[in-house]
Amino acid sequence: MVSSVAAMSTWDEFTDGAPRIAEVFTRRHAKTGNLCMLATLRSDGFPRISPIEPRIFEGRLVVGGMPGTTKFSDLARDPRFCLHTATVDTHVSDGDAKLFGRVRDEQDDALHQRYADWLYAQIGFDLRGREFRPFYVADLTGASSVEIVDGAMEVTIWKPGEPERVVRK
Repeated sequence: MVSSVAAMSTWDEFTDGAPRIAEVFTRRHAKTGNLCMLATLRSDGFPRISPIEPRIFEGRLVVGGMPGTTKFSDLARDPRFCLHTATVDTHVSDGDAKLFGRVRDEQDDALHQRYADWLYAQIGFDLRGREFRPFYVADLTGASSVEIVDGAMEVTIWKPGEPERVVRK
């Protein structure tokens, strides 16, 4: 387990503190049908990349999926992650975003059932009445985005408690 703890933000705090990155992430997330790539750390310390469909629900970034998967075993052992918007565009013409943080297993059965009702209404996937173990919610420790603006690459960087800063390349 990691001993030093960086400042962390909820999804709502992130969107308030990093509106430019949040807009790029939200746009790319929606455009790819919610598909992102999740980076975790395997038990041998090597990185693992897995497809995932995180959802933004009630001001939280929910990192959900099928229980018992290796990515969730990774997160149970080491909650650090990187979430990258899926892209196949090498020119990054629609932008690109990465979120960094830690997950926590939020065990609130009422929240789980509201989420299941919402998910069913959104996409017809029926998890209503089921138990969610784990129910991972992300706390963010940083984020970045890349956009092409006037022919130049702009990298926007954010950490909790700091304003976004733009590096133009």
